[in-house]
Amino acid sequence: MSNHKKEDGYHRPVLLQASIDSLNIKPNGVYVDVTFGGGGHSREILKQLDKGRLIAFDQDPEAQANRIDDPRFQLVDQNFTFMSNWLRLLGVRKVDGILADLGVSSHQFDSEERGFSIRFDAPLDMRMDMSRKLTAAEVVNTYEEIQLTHVLRNYGELDNARSIARSIIQARPLYTSEDLKQAVQKHLPRMKEHKVLAQLFQALRIEVNDELEVLKSLLMQSADLLNEDGRLVIISYHSLEDRLVKDFMKTGNFDGEPVKDFFGNLQRPLKPLTSKPMLPAEAEIEENTRARSAKMRVATKENK
Repeated sequence: MSNHKKEDGYHRPVLLQASIDSLNIKPNGVYVDVTFGGGGHSREILKQLDKGRLIAFDQDPEAQANRIDDPRFQLVDQNFTFMSNWLRLLGVRKVDGILADLGVSSHQFDSEERGFSIRFDAPLDMRMDMSRKLTAAEVVNTYEEIQLTHVLRNYGELDNARSIARSIIQARPLYTSEDLKQAVQKHLPRMKEHKVLAQLFQALRIEVNDELEVLKSLLMQSADLLNEDGRLVIISYHSLEDRLVKDFMKTGNFDGEPVKDFFGNLQRPLKPLTSKPMLPAEAEIEENTRARSAKMRVATKENK
């Protein structure tokens, strides 16, 4: 049984022990890791399983190299949007826990040619699933001003989204991350260049990968798939994701408005275990800068 740690070069799992503890693993239970990546979380889950089963998902072809040789483990090379369908194909109707570590892995950020990082001059790609058609280059080169402004404002939370969109349109065609940085240069305040560029790249990445809709799909599917007392553990890295997770766990919808039945009981499939997210300790942030923005929320399936 191979258990060598390929994930060290791939990406160090954030909130590793806390997330595994939060799953409340049953040795014979069925678990899902929807963001396999380097396999760090999956390896820890397997350590706590006896006759249980672990199914992992990852749409990034490079994650396949980290596949774990273990009869209790199965890796599906698909986006977790298709989780329910794939689990049904694998004979799984209900699960005891679902773990998601969202966002781009350190490995993807460090892969120059993928175009995720502002550190490299790379093609404007940003696809997590390389079979998708839409790229960041297509977004910046073909979207009309109103569409581009919407993406930058809603997904990058950029205050001056319209003027940045206009500058991008005026500078077309843009092929690389350096082209994009040059196009928006006048909108980068001194000492805050990195922050604004990070927001811009985040906006494009979310649009290209349809990340927020995919997350909504995951939350709704999880509510249906979990056994009673099953756990949902989600680690997110920006406020847009965290808000969706918080609202759904708290209210069962994405508006954040509680819905009650005739008797005044909250109509929600999941119950958050804490009112505030769990944050990494300072020591973890010092060791792994990716942990700085991480927030983990945990919910359990309500008993009916």
